[in-house]
This record gives sequence, structure tokens and C-alpha cells, in this order.
Amino acid sequence: MTHMANPAAAAARRQRHWDWRAAGNFIGGGTGSGLVLAAAFAALLEPGAPIRAWALLAGVACVAAGLSLVWLEIGKPWRALNVFFHPQTSWMTREGIVAGPLLACSAAAAASGSGALLAGAALLAAAYLHCQARILRASRAIPAWSHPRVVPLILACGLAEGSGAMLLLGGADSAGLVALALAATLAREAAREAYRRGLLASAAPAQTLAWFAHPLTRALQGLRLLAALLMLAALAGVGGAAMAATGGAIALATGWALKLILITRAAYRRGAQMLQQPVRGRAARR
Repeated sequence: MTHMANPAAAAARRQRHWDWRAAGNFIGGGTGSGLVLAAAFAALLEPGAPIRAWALLAGVACVAAGLSLVWLEIGKPWRALNVFFHPQTSWMTREGIVAGPLLACSAAAAASGSGALLAGAALLAAAYLHCQARILRASRAIPAWSHPRVVPLILACGLAEGSGAMLLLGGADSAGLVALALAATLAREAAREAYRRGLLASAAPAQTLAWFAHPLTRALQGLRLLAALLMLAALAGVGGAAMAATGGAIALATGWALKLILITRAAYRRGAQMLQQPVRGRAARR
């Protein structure tokens, strides 16, 4: 017998605890909070104009749908109340605590048209999105989630999804919202590339890194760039609102796919690593 094989690659296992329902929470929460933030941005662009209540209500629906999927995932759903007991240590608890006020404040702003309530809803949406990003960051056993650059990636994803949904649902007539969606889409690509480079530098599991070369991942990246080009064309006066709405739809759908891959496909636990391989019959070198 000579050298022992390094078991790191063979020991890496994909996590099985979080499935599409957990991914759905990050999708719904990111899109919903992004919609609320986009609605607040629209109010800044159009002082004196009525608040886009439909965007706030759509955001509320997305966040609630995401939370419902998590509730369904739990084996004993009423144990979900336990999530509120550890705010000092758990970002999931903080997410749950912020969710109630976010839903209530957003719905109240939509019903009343109050700018103060809209500002409060935007702050709560930003806090909710941050909590979601830190939930992944706190998952130390999974390099694809625990890398520090996952936080800006999730934040950028939420803004890109929310602003893309805003264009799709009726905001494509606003040049300011189209510019916001374009900036958020480009920021997401920059954050994704920085995240990929960070995983490479940190020697993430080979199975995780392989997803960046997967044909599906490359196709999605191409579609996200297409979304940016469509928004840019709309800003240049080509295609109008229909072009911007199409770009928003693509930005939204590809953002969902990115999160689905991140949560359910690329999430491998790091295997055991053997830094020195013993050799039979040979003295260890100092």
C-alpha cells in the first residue's frame, strides 16, 4: 500500500433538509420585499402621485406565500411558533419577527396611501431581506451558503426580482423604474461573479463549483444578460413598455431559478480534508 486517497471529494454530500419549499421562502421573501422597495422608489420618483398599492399588495402576497411554504415543510407545523423564541441567536427568528410588521405596514400603506407607512414598510422590507441573506450566511456547514459574499448576492437578487416583477405587473411605463430594474439586474450579475470567485478562492466542494459550469447555469446567465439588454433597449426608446416588461419577466424568472439551484442543487457539505497523507514504512518529514 502506498498513499491513502484523499476522501474529501467522496465525503461531500448535498444537503437534503431544505427542498423546493425552503427555496420558495427565499424566492417569495426576496421578490416580495423587493416589490415593496420598488414601490417606495417609485413614490420618490413621482412625488404627489398615488402610491402603487398593487405593488405593495403583490409584495405582501409573495412574502406570505414564501412563509406558508416553510410552514408546510415542517413535520409538525404548529412547532413553527418556536421560531420566535431565540431572537438573540437566530436570523430565522429575526426574519419571523420582522415578517408580521412588514405585512401589516405594507397592507396599511396600500390601503391608506400614507407616505409615512410606505417609508416604514420599505425599512421593514430591507430588514427582512437582510435577515434572509444572513440565514444562509449562518449555515456554517455548507460552503455555498456560508460564504460572506452570499449576503450581497441575496440582497441583489431580491432587488432584481422585485424591480423585475414591478415592470411585469405594470410599472414598465416609468423610465425610473426601468432604470432601477436594469441597475439591480447588473448588480446581481456582479454579485454572482464575486460570489463565484469567492467560492473558488475558498476551495468550495467540487460539486458546488461544478454548477457554475453546468449548461443550465450558463443558459440562465445568458437569459439574465438578455433581460438587461431588453431593459436598456426600452430606456433607449426601442420597444417601449412591452420591451421593459419582457425584460422584467426574464429577470424575475431567472432570479427564481438561481435561488432554486443555490438552495437545492449547489448546497454541498464540505467533506473531511486530510492535509497530510501518511505513507506506510516512511518516517514523517518535519
